[in-house]
Amino acid sequence: MSQLSDNGGRTGFIEQHGLWSDVERASAERLIHQIEQQGLDTIRLSFADQHGLLRGKSIEASDLALAMRNGCTMTSSLLAKDTSHRSVFPVFSAGGGFGIDALSGAGDIIMVPDPRSFRRLPWSPGTGWLLCDIYLSNGMPAPFSTRAILRKALADLSDEGYDYLAGLEIEFSLFTLDDAKTAAEDAGQPGTPPDVSFVNHGFQYLTEQRFDEAEGILSTIRRNQVDLGLPFRSMEVEFGPSQFEITLHPMEGFEAADTMVLLRSAVKQVCRRQGYHATFMCRPGLPNVFSNGWHLHQSLWNRSDKTNALMTGEQEAVLSETGRWFIGGLLENAAAASVFTTPTINGYKRFQPYALAPDRLTWGRDNKGAMIRVVSELNDPATRIENRVGEPAANPYLYLASQIFAGLDGICQRRNPGKPTDTPYEDDVTRLPQSLIQATSALRKSEMFRAAMGDQFIDYILTIKEAEISRFLSSVTDWEHREYFSLF
Repeated sequence: MSQLSDNGGRTGFIEQHGLWSDVERASAERLIHQIEQQGLDTIRLSFADQHGLLRGKSIEASDLALAMRNGCTMTSSLLAKDTSHRSVFPVFSAGGGFGIDALSGAGDIIMVPDPRSFRRLPWSPGTGWLLCDIYLSNGMPAPFSTRAILRKALADLSDEGYDYLAGLEIEFSLFTLDDAKTAAEDAGQPGTPPDVSFVNHGFQYLTEQRFDEAEGILSTIRRNQVDLGLPFRSMEVEFGPSQFEITLHPMEGFEAADTMVLLRSAVKQVCRRQGYHATFMCRPGLPNVFSNGWHLHQSLWNRSDKTNALMTGEQEAVLSETGRWFIGGLLENAAAASVFTTPTINGYKRFQPYALAPDRLTWGRDNKGAMIRVVSELNDPATRIENRVGEPAANPYLYLASQIFAGLDGICQRRNPGKPTDTPYEDDVTRLPQSLIQATSALRKSEMFRAAMGDQFIDYILTIKEAEISRFLSSVTDWEHREYFSLF
């Protein structure tokens, strides 16, 4: 008898609402047997929330078959949280503050495991992990699922005849954990940040000496990433103190986003267990630190003949026409997309001239100061577009989806990106938003993103981001105190 069959004769939530194909059902059956054979005792069920953070429950491995029939309940109030974990919607009002009857009174949503996402966590003995999609209790997809937003973007791209390939380069800061600040007076929303020390000094970009100084913890990170089955490519020393970069081999778009949420969580968990603190915050508020970025390499592939749609066959051309239009869409929609590529208040501190980070809407051939860097040669199947605007704290599903929707707009509207630049910090062109306030204003007015993601989702994200902005503006900062306390 199938382990997904209910002996009581009742139809499970997943079967009742037709949420799985035969392929997924067969995969779930195999997974249940696999976990029994491996002797795992705990399974973490997680979904990526609106910020790309993993939330979920740990269940007994013996109960996995039940979760594979009925899913696992989670409170819908999690969808109302900003980055301080405060609810910014009135969750106990009618419709849960979202205007959705199924979410009234902070009612449950249902996590449905994706059986193809299974990983065994090498740092947590006896523990497996499954990524989940989220549904309303009536079987409808949760309207604020960012995984579903990317799924739609990829489907729209497929309808136009293209597949999407992504390569990830992620910078992060790594510190020795001196004091975790777990005393009662340090608790809060948010709590007191930990006290940390550098693992090495910086300003020796890509030197072997600096790498060797941190090799112990870096090799632990690498080993766990490889044991997870992630397509690990390299670990590199960046320019700043205690700053490093992980690069991964190219992946299909959906796999790339799933991999990114797992990678960030894995790095933080592994480091904490070893007495370190890893952060994907863009610019930590510590002396001498450097900003972290997330460089997203992306290419389109023709579904008809499996060739790179960005590749040029003309000697003088940098990209194909399709590639140029795609860039035109990225530039045209960059301000509104910033809410997805750079979703934190902190991330905009990175956009400085002559800092290997973009500050305006430019593109160039192999130019690392431009927002869009094109890597191409004549008839080169590795031709790709690198967007250097993102921060490593971005929700991967929304970052990738924003690129696809923006690029598709460029293709459909045949948007001309203009000429490539050799002077990205000097061109008299539009600047990137200088704050999250400017970015949210651009997104609010974006007809393209409203059409692509829906008014409901855009207004939802704006409500969360504007709540964070409001809290920031109402807080007295160290800058204000130093500026005015003595002067006035």
